[in-house]
This record gives sequence, C-alpha cells and structure tokens, in this order.
Amino acid sequence: MLPQEIIRAKREGEALAPEAIRFMVEGLTSGAVSEGQVAAFAMAIFFRGMTRDEAVALTLAMRDSGSVLDWSHLDGPVVDKHSTGGVGDNVSLMLAPMVAACGVYVPMISGRGLGHTGGTLDKFDSIPGYRSQPDLALFRQVVKDCGTAVIGQTADLAPADKRLYAIRDVTATVESIPLITASILSKKLAAGLQGLVLDVKTGTGAFMASHADARALARSLVEVANGAGVPTTALITDMNEPLAPAAGNALEMRNAVHYLTGAARDARLHEVTVALGAEMLITAGRAEGVSAARERIETALASGRAAEIFGRMVAGLGGPADFVERVDDYLPRAEIVRDVLAGEEGHVSAIDTRAVGIAVIELGGGRRMASDPIDLSVGFSDLAGIGAPVDAQTPLGRVHAKSESDADRASALLRAAYRLGPRPEVTATVYERVEG
Repeated sequence: MLPQEIIRAKREGEALAPEAIRFMVEGLTSGAVSEGQVAAFAMAIFFRGMTRDEAVALTLAMRDSGSVLDWSHLDGPVVDKHSTGGVGDNVSLMLAPMVAACGVYVPMISGRGLGHTGGTLDKFDSIPGYRSQPDLALFRQVVKDCGTAVIGQTADLAPADKRLYAIRDVTATVESIPLITASILSKKLAAGLQGLVLDVKTGTGAFMASHADARALARSLVEVANGAGVPTTALITDMNEPLAPAAGNALEMRNAVHYLTGAARDARLHEVTVALGAEMLITAGRAEGVSAARERIETALASGRAAEIFGRMVAGLGGPADFVERVDDYLPRAEIVRDVLAGEEGHVSAIDTRAVGIAVIELGGGRRMASDPIDLSVGFSDLAGIGAPVDAQTPLGRVHAKSESDADRASALLRAAYRLGPRPEVTATVYERVEG
C-alpha cells in the first residue's frame, strides 16, 4: 500500500478499507508514514468525514498500536467513565471510588488540562507523593486492592494517538468528530474495559458549545464504541456554569474530598455524579433500572465507603495514608486569598464559563503550552451559580493567587465572566441519554 493513494482515496470521499486505515496507523506509530502524510490524511478526514465502520477501524487500529490491558483475573465487571471536559468538572475524583464501592472495578486513565478545561491528572498531582503515572504492575495492584485507580496514560497505551494528536494540534484538524472519537476511545479501549459511560458537555464552558454538536459527538462516540465491542452509553450534561463551586487543581481536590466526606456537597455536582454512577452500575450489570442504581450509589456515598476507598487508593499510589482526614494540611495553598465582590445587585443570570477557565490559566493554574509547569494552588473557590442572588457586597467567588497583581487581574476576569439580571429559569443539569 502507498500512503499517498490512501490519502487520495479519502480526499475524494471514498470509504477506506480497515486494512488501509491500519496501514496508516502502523506507519504513524513506526514513523514509516511521514508527518506531512499524516497531516494530509487528517485534513482529508476533517473535510470528508468517516463512516461508522471507518471510525471503528481507526479506533481499533489506534488502540492496538500499543498494549491492551487484561483484567480477566478480577472477580467483577470493569467499567470506566470519560468526560469531554469542562470547568470545575471534578466528577471523576468522587465517581471512581463511589462506583468501586458498589463492586465494579474502575481502572481510570485520565488526562491533563486541555485548553480552558482542567485535567483530572493535574488535580491528583496536588496530592504530595501521589504517583499519577505508575508502572502498569502498580496500577493493576491498586485496582485489584481498592477497586479503582486513577492514573495518566502510559507510553505504551495507544501511542499512535499521542503522535496523531500532536500533528492535529498544529494543523487545525482537532475539531473533527471522527478524529475526536478515535482519540478518546482508543485510550479507553486500551484500558481493557467491559463497559464505558461518557459525559458529553454542552454550554459556554464545553468544547461542544451547542447542544446539536454535543449530540453529534455523543452519538459518534456511542456508535463507534459499541461497534468496537464495548457496551457504551452517554449522558449530555450542562456546562453553562462551573460544575463544582471551585476551579483550580488543589481547590477542586479539596472540594472532592469534602463531597466524599459530606462536609460540603453541591446539588448540581451531586446530580451529575449520581447520574453517571447509576449509568455505570447499569452498564456493569450491577443494578436493574435507574432508581435501584441511584440508590446504590447514594448508599456508597452516605455510608463513607466511597471516602474510605478514595483514601486507600491515594495511599496505594504513594500519597499520604491520612489524606482524607487531613486534606487541608496536605494540599498547597495560594499566598493571596480574597473575595471577588459582585459590585451591584441582581441575580446571576449567565456565566461565560470558558472565561472562568481562561482566568484560571491566567493565574498559572493551567497551561499555555503542553510543557508549561502549573501552580496547583491557584484558582477560584465558592463560585456563585446561576440563579444566585447577589448585591454589591456579595462575593461572586474567592480568588486564590500567588500575588496581588495576579489576584487583581483574575478578579476583573471573573467579574467580566458573570452577567447579572432578573432571576433566570432553572435549567436541566442532565439533558439527555444517548444509547447505541
């Protein structure tokens, strides 16, 4: 096969055979296909799209470019969740131990922050000693002992995706639903899952801001994952405001621990977490129907079992054994902490959630380039949600910064992200369910 002939066929809108797609992915991994050819291939897909069968073939070829984990030694189902990303989306931190407490194994391979969205792995990096990229032997052991482990992608899991994404990032081909689908699913399928639940965000803080685009991505992900042999469903959820009342790595970790222990539990965050947990239990065959599944998830949380599993997982991956009990002693704190006042009276009628995420990056809590170090302590806490009543002396949130000048700049950005007006109508947090 010749790469240029495969590129030409896709450029002309032809459906590619699985063998041709596998040839391109193998060449991408080995270096036999040049960077220019990969870029042209991605651009052809960007403009011409892919059929479901082509996207399945691309996903499987990328999955098989490295190791595929085997969990056959475990005595229960293996299911994971993936979110398309948002601001204040720390659901994975609580969800994994909650589902594990219900007898489902959750080997969660997560990523770092991308654009204005926070990354689960960066949040775990705020825990001293936590090994977010352990060897596979330790990963397997912690999953077996605790029921879950949350780590980052290792070099031998779907390596083709890493190279392809780097090329897409610099050739304006990121926003392609078939390529997004294959990128997300190749990593998840390499984890050896028996089921997957997807949280596809829509709104001002989501990559897919419109509901129609979010539905198209959810449909693609569900159809391709099921076509690849992994039972998968998706929930489309709201990202028109930060999901947790915190945005920033250590701040979201503190919020997650408080959620697990019951010290503080935001209603919107709870609704999304329980809905996803129930979906995972149904996918795993551990509950019949949504009501029974939700009840099991709520019990795992209320009993303290989920918090206990979270603490054991942290210790198993090198973190402090008493992290849950002494969370405030271990997480890094910013030097400057102060309220950001609304300055006028009204209700929070809208939030530019992407702008809140950008403000966290401006504080140093995110990356402008992939190689940038980040300040794990900075961000916002106590964020007011849509519908909250405010007056001139009511905080819209609290800024955590490393300097007064950073705090001034971030405060202005946060105020600009909030719109005040009449009390808005309450909208849904979980919009719809997509199944194969």
